[in-house]
Amino acid sequence: MLSTQPENHENLETSTNAVRMQLRDHPLMSYCGTRNWPPVWTDFHGERDPACVGEVGTLTDAVMHKLIDNKCFLLMEFFGKRYMGCLTFDDPGFCWTIFSTLKAYRGRSIKDVGDVDLTYDH
Repeated sequence: MLSTQPENHENLETSTNAVRMQLRDHPLMSYCGTRNWPPVWTDFHGERDPACVGEVGTLTDAVMHKLIDNKCFLLMEFFGKRYMGCLTFDDPGFCWTIFSTLKAYRGRSIKDVGDVDLTYDH
């Protein structure tokens, strides 16, 4: 079970199996054993900008296609340029959960998105 927690944590549910962690550290943030956060950023011509690496920029949108259920595309701006990144997951259900979380964090920094507090029941 995964839930995003409000920043003030007033309604934080407690469970003996719950582990709190940031989105970037969640064990399901991976594909085939490779961590997927932060995404690799490319411009809209498919080129990588060496200055645009890691948790930089501002999330402008998150997009999924109903026929590709394990990939979430992130759109962001960094110093006035637009970039796209892709998160690929082993678990399509978790992908949809992260997609919903990302939609709620549009307009926030990519670092803030990585900082999102998640509760993980194992």
